[in-house]
Amino acid sequence: MAGRVRTGALGRLRRVFDGFDADSILIYNTGIVDSNFLYLTGFTSGIFERTALIAEPDGMTLITEALEYDTAVEQKPRSMDVVKVSGQDSLNAAIGKKLNGKVVGVNYEALPYAQFNRLKKHSGAKSFVDASAALAAARLIKEPDEIERIRKAVSIVKRSFAGISESFRAGMTELELAAEFDHLMRMHGASGPSFDTIVAFGRNAALPHHAPDSTRLKPNEFLLIDAGARHQRYCSDLTRTFIFRPDERSQRFRRMNDMIEVAKMAQRKALEAMKPGVDGRRIHAIAERIIDNASGGAYKGRFIHSLGHSIGIDVHDGAGLSPRYSNMLRPGMVMSDEPGIYITGFGGVRFEDDVLVENDGARFM
Repeated sequence: MAGRVRTGALGRLRRVFDGFDADSILIYNTGIVDSNFLYLTGFTSGIFERTALIAEPDGMTLITEALEYDTAVEQKPRSMDVVKVSGQDSLNAAIGKKLNGKVVGVNYEALPYAQFNRLKKHSGAKSFVDASAALAAARLIKEPDEIERIRKAVSIVKRSFAGISESFRAGMTELELAAEFDHLMRMHGASGPSFDTIVAFGRNAALPHHAPDSTRLKPNEFLLIDAGARHQRYCSDLTRTFIFRPDERSQRFRRMNDMIEVAKMAQRKALEAMKPGVDGRRIHAIAERIIDNASGGAYKGRFIHSLGHSIGIDVHDGAGLSPRYSNMLRPGMVMSDEPGIYITGFGGVRFEDDVLVENDGARFM
């Protein structure tokens, strides 16, 4: 396999098992579906609660009830067998038949402790090991089909941004604008938002994770929208900051506009520095230095979060561009680039785009 690009379900399996010492990996969905289940199966429809996926280096077995059986059979890759069961006892028996005497990897980060103990009781496994790091590492490098799904999710949000200004109205609430943006994303093909859309007016824009409320839009104030779309299970995450009905003669406008220009410059310079082999801490430092030194130091310390994060099936999909953790960029990674400036009581700006790391650098998607 050396030198070959591994793609498809089988390629993903082998990438997960590279250097991971276990016979099998068990992904068990409770009422919440583990995103690693979606990564390994590639399924784009179905809910698959209370379903087990047993992955091995050369194939998978999916164990599910009649409710999801036909949906699984319609989508399954060639490397998957689908087993129909009826009830918890039947499911437990099927899991035990596959795992008896084996060393089994489990995603400790997703499986509730009580459910893990029940699985241990019925599996007959020799031992369990944590598979979460192996799964996360495999997911960092996106395959061509994953990149295209993310690219479509990005295009949905960009098209929505292009039309949203027609909805801006003095006196409207943040909640109203968030609902209109979500509607636009659906109209452009999103299966849903990849997270709760953030809309922040005025001073609320200084809160990076503000939840939209009844605050009303006023002229000559910030209007920030942070939104993502889902397309075939994959996410996007973009942010734009506007000034609503700017008064270009006012000192307030000049300050807001300066913040916008500085944030855009920081984003641009960070993008230019994103190359394979570069540590994410260095990329964050470049953006932070630009913001700290701009406008006579007026914004020093006002960039209060990491520059970016990996994006995929989850909107926060593993590694980041953070001052706290090392993350060497590699071709196939998809990261956000989102510098911001936040001034309590005044407002904030953020510009965010999703970036594909390629062999010779990085590009906005």
